[in-house]
Amino acid sequence: MQAIRSIVVLTGAGISAESGVATFRGPDRLWEGHRVEDVATPEAFARNPVLVQAFYDARRAKLAEVEPNAAHEALARLDAHWPGDLLIVTQNVDDLHERAGAKRLLHMHGELKSAWCLACDARMPWDAPISDGPSCTVCNAPGHLRPDIVWFGEMPYEMERIDRALMDADLFVSIGTSGAVYPAAGYVQTARYAGARTLELNLEPSLGSVFFHESRIGPAGRLVPEWVEEMLAG
Repeated sequence: MQAIRSIVVLTGAGISAESGVATFRGPDRLWEGHRVEDVATPEAFARNPVLVQAFYDARRAKLAEVEPNAAHEALARLDAHWPGDLLIVTQNVDDLHERAGAKRLLHMHGELKSAWCLACDARMPWDAPISDGPSCTVCNAPGHLRPDIVWFGEMPYEMERIDRALMDADLFVSIGTSGAVYPAAGYVQTARYAGARTLELNLEPSLGSVFFHESRIGPAGRLVPEWVEEMLAG
């Protein structure tokens, strides 16, 4: 087996679900009581901005009720002690990786605690509600902020950086993902084609399990700390 120097980790809803964060789609195909089409598309925002802003205000407020779990903490430990290259790419919009201490982190779908000004195109840290039409902290224009979230139909962030990391990776690890949402669902194939080993840590086999060299099935709070200890000991 080749020596591992460069690691790319992809995390999805399953890692934050163990902290109590609602998963993107529940068993009834609703997202906290709403159709995804009504709260997670540019068309929904144009049609009913009040509903969309209130939805994300509520989700942002709920972050205060959850804490990082053992999986987040283990990845932060890997980040702090792994001597080679590491990029944690998360599909999640919560801040649990940061609160656990991760630094080498990329939010490909945006962040709840960030706002995007449609007047000046600036993005800024944001903890407060947006639905009341606050002013941009950069250009001072009122009422032009939207959640800095990548909705369906929009391009995920930093795709070129992710692709470069995948092509250079010796190991690709997917944690808590369904394998149903692209482009992230295709990262395992990109990494494997480029020669990386591929590992899945998931509560159940994902839709892309066949593409992984190894799948470990169980809760992230147990599997991720075990894997991190293996890596740091090896």
